[in-house]
Amino acid sequence: MKAPLNETNLIIFATGGKLPDEGGSGMNTLLNHIDAGDIPVSRVSVVGNYAGGGVETKARKHSVHFEHFPKALRTAEGHEALVDRLGGEHHFVMLSGCLWLVPMKKTPDDPEPGLDPRYVVNIHPGPLSIKGDDGHPRYGGEGMYGHFVHERVMEDYRAGRIKASAVTMHFVTKDYDKGPIIFEWPVPIMPWDTPETLGKAVNVMEHRFQPYVTKLVLERQIRWDGVDSRSLRVPSGYDFLPTTM
Repeated sequence: MKAPLNETNLIIFATGGKLPDEGGSGMNTLLNHIDAGDIPVSRVSVVGNYAGGGVETKARKHSVHFEHFPKALRTAEGHEALVDRLGGEHHFVMLSGCLWLVPMKKTPDDPEPGLDPRYVVNIHPGPLSIKGDDGHPRYGGEGMYGHFVHERVMEDYRAGRIKASAVTMHFVTKDYDKGPIIFEWPVPIMPWDTPETLGKAVNVMEHRFQPYVTKLVLERQIRWDGVDSRSLRVPSGYDFLPTTM
């Protein structure tokens, strides 16, 4: 039996390759679960950076509205207008392999343009709970995406500083990759791993867990007030918050 719909409109931001068979694998997995009724939503839209690329191709195969969002429009005002138009009052934004920096409000009441931090979640291919000497996430922040994350993780593994990578999901704030972590699952590193093989292992876990966490977020079983990370709420018995890696 399919799960009942809720009133939330889901907007998925995904970066894909220029070719029809490139990119959008995480988004496609989410859409498969939505089609199966596992993730109850009212309406789904997909936003991508290439017209005719893999993200659009996969979205249209699911009969989902696709919106091409070129770089020239990706201002704070442009993001806010796009989300207002596609999502309306009851929306949620999932960044699923989105490689551009999404402008966020500092708080939900911030008069400056941007997206509401209560309603935007990102999935990241590394352990954001591990901090560097500067106090910032060692595997997050500017330039830390995709293979750059896996390369740094492998460097630290070979130096004996880390034993595992991770899949992390977090609410998005103005502080790059520093929003409240709502999910972190370790991905063991094998002695023979390379950045490429580690990336594939991480991607498998992303596809496994992203639909589950997305469902909890859309149902507001995982939520926060958009201001204080101590306001984070998760379901009773939820066992996927950060631990020492």
